[in-house]
Amino acid sequence: MILGIDYGEVWCGMATSEGSLAAPLKAVPTKKIFSEVEAMKPEKIVVGISEGAMAKKTLVFAEKLRDWTRAPVETIDETLTSWQAGKIKKKKVDQHAVAAALILNRFLGNM
Repeated sequence: MILGIDYGEVWCGMATSEGSLAAPLKAVPTKKIFSEVEAMKPEKIVVGISEGAMAKKTLVFAEKLRDWTRAPVETIDETLTSWQAGKIKKKKVDQHAVAAALILNRFLGNM
């Protein structure tokens, strides 16, 4: 299973794929993301990287994941995924999981 993460300072969106298509899973408080990842035991993790100051914070997060987990951690551009998620879901917390699915689908070549 591949895990997609839309990193945020308060919430992280999570999505999974066991094939060629990702599905939104849930949003979790950022302070709980490491325990959630540990419980899932993914084969690979994909983290979306935005722009500017948030990109730097997300890269630090991805490095911490690399140091902490045995699963390979890859990054991919997440440009416009939060905007797209907002068009799909109106509730802000639900948008994080949708954005994670969009990120993972981009990684899988579906966008």
